[in-house]
Amino acid sequence: MKVSYHGHSVVNIETNGKNILIDPFITGNELCDLNADKVKPDVILLTHGHNDHVGDTVEIAKRNRSLVVAPFELATYLGWKGVETHPLHIGGGYTFDFGRVKLTQAFHGSSYTEEENEKIVYTGMPAGIILEAEGKTVYHMGDTGLFSDIKLIGERNNVDLLFVPIGDNFTMGPEDAKQAVQWVDPGYAVPIHYNTFPPIKQDAEAFVEAISPIKGKALKAGESIDL
Repeated sequence: MKVSYHGHSVVNIETNGKNILIDPFITGNELCDLNADKVKPDVILLTHGHNDHVGDTVEIAKRNRSLVVAPFELATYLGWKGVETHPLHIGGGYTFDFGRVKLTQAFHGSSYTEEENEKIVYTGMPAGIILEAEGKTVYHMGDTGLFSDIKLIGERNNVDLLFVPIGDNFTMGPEDAKQAVQWVDPGYAVPIHYNTFPPIKQDAEAFVEAISPIKGKALKAGESIDL
């Protein structure tokens, strides 16, 4: 399994012959190294409906006939846009041909802003994503604040790779994220959701040092980890 990071919360996973893209906020994301017109995911996984996570989902999915897996209300909304979807909800999981996807709690908001008509569309509960494939477990926390059940998630899942938001302002900051990492106790932790906008500027290298002895790496856009 090859897992690569592409700025903000964008993660790409290659496993079981499939290409999986999480939260493809590419266009308008200066930290992203991908081109929305060239990516070819088989599957897109979404944590919630905010524009900086849904990103280029509709265009990418239509062009590639990608399956979009998302929380129910968000999946319904995207289905109305002509996208093939598989809805899930928190606590529920489903085994696909590429692996098993389960949604976890995340304490945040979830809505899509249609700027052209100044409309905010409610898209259900936000979520984290647990992907199990090839005997490995990847936990993408999505956007969330700290909550004590993160410890339970860590106890019930042997997480090989954790993607944890550190930006503060909209999500956990570094101190709360450190506690989350300690509770999950993953094989590797990678900070996400930072430096994209001025309010979420953070020192990712300092965060990685702070979580020691748990292994961490502040991946630059395009860098990857092999599991």
